[in-house]
Amino acid sequence: MRELVISLKSSSEVVKDFRKAFKQVSKRKIKEPHYEISFDNKKDFEKFARHIFILSNILTFKPKSIYELAQLSGLDVSNLNKTILFFEDLGAIEIKKRTIKGRTVKTPVVPYDSIKIDLKAS
Repeated sequence: MRELVISLKSSSEVVKDFRKAFKQVSKRKIKEPHYEISFDNKKDFEKFARHIFILSNILTFKPKSIYELAQLSGLDVSNLNKTILFFEDLGAIEIKKRTIKGRTVKTPVVPYDSIKIDLKAS
């Protein structure tokens, strides 16, 4: 099971955690991959939290395109595209591209089974 951990940390805490993880990797002590997105400002963290239902919709409905996701979510496609790009830049979703009848279709995929929000870090 792949779990994504979301946290709100200062940039110095993120660097400290990265160093610690790097040391563990170099000593081959990490057995399972760890996926975490750490925000260093509340604005991006709140944007993520406000739109987390989109990730849930992707997991639940498994839409074949962003357009289909917009219809299922009741959102405007252009606004949804901005949120999808935000999630993609963070690494919270992946976009699979395929061609159907000469058109490129972008399919959003959430590569995690669960999302954990770590409030202790804030």
